[in-house]
Amino acid sequence: MSKKPRSIPRQQYGVVPYRISAAGEFEILLITTRETRRWMVPKGWPIKKLGPLGTGLREAFEEAGVTGDGGPAVGEFHYPKVLRSGHVQHCRVELFALRVTDEKEEWPERHERDRQWFAHHDAAAVVQEEHLQMILLDFPGRLASAS
Repeated sequence: MSKKPRSIPRQQYGVVPYRISAAGEFEILLITTRETRRWMVPKGWPIKKLGPLGTGLREAFEEAGVTGDGGPAVGEFHYPKVLRSGHVQHCRVELFALRVTDEKEEWPERHERDRQWFAHHDAAAVVQEEHLQMILLDFPGRLASAS
């Protein structure tokens, strides 16, 4: 049973991995979380020496096996993370665009997660976090206005 949420949000950084299909549509790569197996974008705790974007790029490789060109910030969302201790930590995730140029066959968390490409509107429909849904649904416009 989870315990009372910790009120001060902890910062995380992540990316929205994307590509443009042959038909010119934005596609988003989502991964499953380890424990609940829900769809999510790659994200993680800050890595001081890498900075915000670098942290997101590292998480994209470790969790999804993708690399590419890091881009602008495209939004943020909040979610409750259940820690191993049972405590619930409120997290704030700042997201950056990642234009995927390479998908690895082997990557560190390949046995712990699934990955799948979705049309951006379908990606928005399968994630649970409301603000993340809005970011994915509006992703092409957010990317254009941030560039």
